[in-house]
Amino acid sequence: MQSLFETFFHRLIHRGSLEIETASGKRIQVGDGSGQRLGLRFKTLQAEQRLLSDPELAFGELYMEGAVDVVHGTLLDVLQLSLDNLATAGHMRWLKLLQQMRTRLRKLMQANNQLRAKRNVERHYDLDHRLYDLFLDEDKQYSCAYFEHPMMSLEQAQLAKKRHIAAKLLIEPGQRVLDIGCGWGGMALYLSRICQARVSGITLSDEQLAIARQRAGQSGLAQPPEFVLRDYRSESGTYDRIVSVGMIEHVGLGYYDAFFQKIAQLLPPHGIALLHTIGRPDVPCATNPFIAKYIFPGGHLPALSEIMPAIERAGLIATDIEILRLHYAWTLQEWQKRFQAHRADMARIYDERFCRMWEFYLAGSEATFRLGQAVNFQIQLAKRVDAVPVTRDYMARAEEIFRARESLAQENVAHM
Repeated sequence: MQSLFETFFHRLIHRGSLEIETASGKRIQVGDGSGQRLGLRFKTLQAEQRLLSDPELAFGELYMEGAVDVVHGTLLDVLQLSLDNLATAGHMRWLKLLQQMRTRLRKLMQANNQLRAKRNVERHYDLDHRLYDLFLDEDKQYSCAYFEHPMMSLEQAQLAKKRHIAAKLLIEPGQRVLDIGCGWGGMALYLSRICQARVSGITLSDEQLAIARQRAGQSGLAQPPEFVLRDYRSESGTYDRIVSVGMIEHVGLGYYDAFFQKIAQLLPPHGIALLHTIGRPDVPCATNPFIAKYIFPGGHLPALSEIMPAIERAGLIATDIEILRLHYAWTLQEWQKRFQAHRADMARIYDERFCRMWEFYLAGSEATFRLGQAVNFQIQLAKRVDAVPVTRDYMARAEEIFRARESLAQENVAHM
């Protein structure tokens, strides 16, 4: 008679080829035999039992703890196979019930008041800054890059992302710009240097704030960006342009109205905002439990159907929506390469458990984007229908202007 553990894998994996070695040494072959041969080894009976209790959470925890290893193929390969099969595992009713329960509890798990929002940010963005130096690009862009062609380097693609966003903002010299969730300051510095804007950046991360201020002080700009530690709900004043990259994922489902009403409050009638966020291309769903527990507590990847009603209620108009698909998969692939190249350094900063946790996070995220289960939205917002041109040609023209300015800025730096 098959054990529950063996039955689980036979019911889950219908496509592909996966071999599972149990703690007792038994080998179980599942799938239809197609594709690359993949393999897992479970080290203890307890690990096998834990997996059955909550597979989406437990598999990541077991990998992080070293209780399960990938013995054939890569972790990315195994996760792609698992996620692809899990997407069609509707017959496994208990897994569906777990997902439904998490979906119903989303607002409770994302009760991101100002105190909790600060604590959530500290859990991820206030990690040792050396960690991010080892796998991000030189400008420390921790969001989806924009690959104008697949052969671009990560540095080139992240520069293209900033250029693409700046073009959509239609920034004129001297305009006031607010960067909500400014990270380590790269976007704000770009808008200051290339667009000659007066930029203010806000963040909840003490580590990011310190580095952003240091970079601004060393920028050589006559009017460098100003960075402050502030929750978006506490911001006041008026800004001609507002940009927010990778921030809405941390707002929380119950706070979309507050977020977009604040943008509407800060924008004048002629103002433009640009939001760049990871999102779901299908129906709303709960955050992956491993990501929610260990990587981004309080985080949520919204479907357009979840954020558009809040945009409408705030009196804002979506003047352009672009869906970036495989761009983040390619970004994550580059991050994972750099992470692995510096894995020994990562382990010295933290430990082996941390390295395995981040390997799982990066590989799982890449698999999700490669399978089209997550995308990126760039949503341009305004208060008036005539705030932006009625065709998209202006974006390409603006990007050409910014490319020329980037070249000039590089020349000036070279001659300093």
